[in-house]
Amino acid sequence: MRVKLEDVCERGSSNLKQSDIIDATGDYPIYGASGYIGNVDFYHQDKPYVAVVKDGAGIGRTTLHPAKSSVIGTMQYLLPKENVLPEYLCYVVRYMHLEKYFTGATIPHIYFKDYKNEQFNLDSLERQAEIVDILGKCERVIASREDELQKLDELIKVRFVEMFGDPVRNPKGWNTYKLEDCLERIDNGKSFVCSDKARMGDYPAVLKLSAATYGDYRPDENKALLDEKMFVESAEVHKGDLLFTRKNTPELVGMAAYVDETPAKLMMPDLIFRLVPNEKMDAMFLWQLINCKEFRPVIQSVSGGSAKSMSNISKERLGKISVICPPRKLQEELMPFIHQIDKSKVA
Repeated sequence: MRVKLEDVCERGSSNLKQSDIIDATGDYPIYGASGYIGNVDFYHQDKPYVAVVKDGAGIGRTTLHPAKSSVIGTMQYLLPKENVLPEYLCYVVRYMHLEKYFTGATIPHIYFKDYKNEQFNLDSLERQAEIVDILGKCERVIASREDELQKLDELIKVRFVEMFGDPVRNPKGWNTYKLEDCLERIDNGKSFVCSDKARMGDYPAVLKLSAATYGDYRPDENKALLDEKMFVESAEVHKGDLLFTRKNTPELVGMAAYVDETPAKLMMPDLIFRLVPNEKMDAMFLWQLINCKEFRPVIQSVSGGSAKSMSNISKERLGKISVICPPRKLQEELMPFIHQIDKSKVA
């Protein structure tokens, strides 16, 4: 049966502010846009319900909450009617991507009056329960696999420290050099006018900053060029490249991603450098060194910029940092271990 969202739930609101519950205690949980905040001695809802972030960052994010709990005022209650299960309603609303209804340039908002007419297929309560069970199993499998992937990434980091020690304290006494002495060159990316959509097929495109921000290479994070004639061969990414995010938030600036494989005709934006090591340094070793949590403060210490939200690292400052440089043969022993972990991640 085809129904509107307002046919299966009622809107509820909260006037609670996070500052209202500082130092509060109790038996009843309270939630905000980022999740659980703490416990208080009261609750607003005595049955399970769905909540949607309606103000600020994360608008449209949809979560399911237990009975005898509350949310703060940046969130909107969606209270299920008798014809829908709370879990089913949550899946339905997530699928609607309510963020598309946002208004407001400075602080975005979404309103129930704008999205209450969204339509979907309402199954019987028995069928809803079956669907919720299936999707719940899928989510648990996904969460389990994501946990495995995270642990495999951690294994690489642990192995790096086992082999080479803390790269800042240098307990193994490796030779140290300025990074510029270990590089052939640092290549700049280019500034492009792009579409806001990813490319189709092998149409030329430029990588988004997120393609290298999180320590692994993500070629799907790209924006198509407006005209394929704008393609710049010198900015194209190749297998074996080491990409370095020269500009980002203070926490993420200076992360590196190694390009094990890449589709053709993807280019570096001007926010990314390509680091080309010389005979002293193996690219995969340098990749792990840059992303090593013990070494991150060294990278971040050479960032600058007037805006707190975006930090910037120049070639000159990057080249002056001191790095450990174990024998090249030992550096290269890291490569087969990483490749084996990658096979496990693919599996």
